[in-house]
Amino acid sequence: MTATAPCIDRSEDKLKELRITILEMIHAAKSGHPGGSLSCLEILVSLFSGLVRFDPKRPDWPDRDRVILSKGHGVPALYAVLAEVGCLPKEALMTLRQLSSPLQGHPDRVRLPVVEAATGSLGQGLSIAQGVALALKLDSKDSRVFCICGDGEIQEGQIWETAMSAPKFGLTNLTVILDYNHGQIDGRSDEIMSLEPLLDKWRSFNWECSEVDGHDCDALQRELSAPGKSAPRFVLAHTVKGHGVSFMESVIDWHGKAPSDEELQKAIQEIRA
Repeated sequence: MTATAPCIDRSEDKLKELRITILEMIHAAKSGHPGGSLSCLEILVSLFSGLVRFDPKRPDWPDRDRVILSKGHGVPALYAVLAEVGCLPKEALMTLRQLSSPLQGHPDRVRLPVVEAATGSLGQGLSIAQGVALALKLDSKDSRVFCICGDGEIQEGQIWETAMSAPKFGLTNLTVILDYNHGQIDGRSDEIMSLEPLLDKWRSFNWECSEVDGHDCDALQRELSAPGKSAPRFVLAHTVKGHGVSFMESVIDWHGKAPSDEELQKAIQEIRA
């Protein structure tokens, strides 16, 4: 069975529309993480524009591919994309972070079963992804698991335990995508705890590694289309925190700050220009 879901248009006009939606959601909530949401948008759009196999009418379809957003604070981008492909109503987006809303500030699988895992405690999503990938392999399923991590997140020790163990189990169905935007809540990731030489480290754990422009949807689709040949895959996606809004780009303050009325309008005008 193949995907029955509509594919997202990967045009720049659609990306602009989604960027505006993300900022409007965070503005309405008066809380959220615009920087990391904007940096991972093209990664999510690339996955949900014909690459990931899923059925929006059956979120529990056992043969679906899984997308786990380990950097859970970037979930406004995931919600916007899921709404675009019919997995949740678009009118629900502006309820982000409200007490009664299933759209919490980090993914909540109990309230919103269409998300694959409750994430936000950084470092844990990849362990969940490995467990899912191993279970699928044991069940002889051909489904794939995609896990999106942040660069601040992979300073966590739990990430490196999975980096060691996933190749041991031969999880060719697991692909890790690093949203490498060089920022975390406390500052630049290379100043907090340098990760380099990053690809060499993952290669030394026997992963199949590559890198790509994380804002080029066509390049992302080409890079993510194939599973690992004999090992899990690690794809380093070079991104910009706050991508698409000049006054937010690479500015750490926008890691977890909602735009004011004036800042929202300024950002929308720039995106639409």
